[in-house]
Amino acid sequence: MLCVSPTTPGPCAARRPHRPSCTATTCIGSPRRRWRLARFQDSAAAAPPAGRLTRPPPPPSPSSSQPLPVPAPRTTAERLGSLREMRRVWWVCGLGYWVQGFRCFPWLALNFHLTRGLGLTPAALQLVQNAGNLPLVAKPLFGVLSDAVYVGRAHRLPYISIGALLQLMAWGTLAVIPVTGDTFPTQMACILIGNLGASVTEVVSDAVVTEFSRTQKAGVLQSYAFIVLAAGSLLGNLSGGYVLLRTQEPKTMFSAFSILLGLQLALSLSTKETLPSSHRNWNIRHVRTSLSDNLRKQFSNLRTAISEEQIFYPLMWIMTSFAVVPILSGTMFCFQTQHLKLDPSVIGLSKVVGQVMVLSLTVLYNKYLKKIPLRQLVAGVQTMYALAVLSDLVLVKQVNLMLGIPNEIHVLCFSALAEAIAQFKVLPFSVLLSSQCPPGCEGSLFAFFTSGLVFSAIVSGVFGVGLSSLIGVSGGDYTSFPLCILLQSLAALLPLGWISFLPEKWTADDKILKPR
Repeated sequence: MLCVSPTTPGPCAARRPHRPSCTATTCIGSPRRRWRLARFQDSAAAAPPAGRLTRPPPPPSPSSSQPLPVPAPRTTAERLGSLREMRRVWWVCGLGYWVQGFRCFPWLALNFHLTRGLGLTPAALQLVQNAGNLPLVAKPLFGVLSDAVYVGRAHRLPYISIGALLQLMAWGTLAVIPVTGDTFPTQMACILIGNLGASVTEVVSDAVVTEFSRTQKAGVLQSYAFIVLAAGSLLGNLSGGYVLLRTQEPKTMFSAFSILLGLQLALSLSTKETLPSSHRNWNIRHVRTSLSDNLRKQFSNLRTAISEEQIFYPLMWIMTSFAVVPILSGTMFCFQTQHLKLDPSVIGLSKVVGQVMVLSLTVLYNKYLKKIPLRQLVAGVQTMYALAVLSDLVLVKQVNLMLGIPNEIHVLCFSALAEAIAQFKVLPFSVLLSSQCPPGCEGSLFAFFTSGLVFSAIVSGVFGVGLSSLIGVSGGDYTSFPLCILLQSLAALLPLGWISFLPEKWTADDKILKPR
């Protein structure tokens, strides 16, 4: 039994110096009352009137509509541990972007594998390239799943692991099956599965960047992702052409990429997810509602986000700007390798130069270009893209030889220029959508964005096949190829006709989109 006096310690306190003094004339013996007494003493500044102890409100149940209680402050060790886990998450995310860029390493070998090993024509090669991208169109589904469906208490890293596993299975199979016409359906299935896994990883990585970007300076994390992506592409193209030239064996490159995917899978499985939405959203959204309700709500949130004017119009512009331009990548690849007899190393190095351009443009954007209004910036980039397409016309007409420039030098300097500008054009729109994306809809919205870009690329690829077939460009006849390139350059100027759909005054430093 503990005795206390109203204001000052009494005789019982003097006899028991180890007992704490109190401020209410009462006798408190039960554990619950002692706990209330200690709570009362710790908050003496906000104490109730003497002689009256108030009972704290009970914590709300998971099914209650009341807000969850504020968690207790974390210790220094807990904060340091959380920081370490967050850094590991960024390692996984950064490696995902790097592997995504490094995919050009096996794809360069796959193009030679399909043309030399299976004897595909330029039109057939381009159809295979675009058909293989069909799984990327399903990205909105993966985005909704990563936003709404938790695996354990995590909803990002498990999907990165699934994507890495699918890619590992696909490229590992391509490394062991024989190169014959009978195995083409199996090889096509592997291409589809590999791109399916890549689409899952890309969606989740974009969602992680969007979640963290709200606490960082505008455009910093998007620039980081683009730099890591371009670095992976740079190394992939640089090493891909060299390895293919030395070994003449695409399967060696498939095996090497499979080992890299195995490392990515191991890192994602061994990392604990530490994200702003991981635990709190799991408690709030997934204890109270069923899986079907979560999915239905997520699809509804996605429709609501897309219907917003500040999101809908930029999405439509960027998608149509890619869709209306016919892509002639397969025809150009066959022209360079079969007609001009260029080495794989030259083509790989040209991609390296392109990624260096992307890196330079990304750094330039982060320093200076993001201060330019979006409509003005995109108009300039689109005009540069149309001019860069004409550089292929110089190569096809062999004007470079008249100027004393060898084909290898021209391909190294200008072949990947248009592709680099097109890749950079996505960055301002990524920053825009990150600033306008509603909380909890990061994966869904960016999955819809990237799948729309993939669908636009497929449409433009089909247009390219139709254009080359209509004009009469084939594996042995490239006399009409200059006309295709000229029409492609003119088509690149068409999106300037509806550029008024983009906001006129918005810059990357703006937090709220101004009406257009």
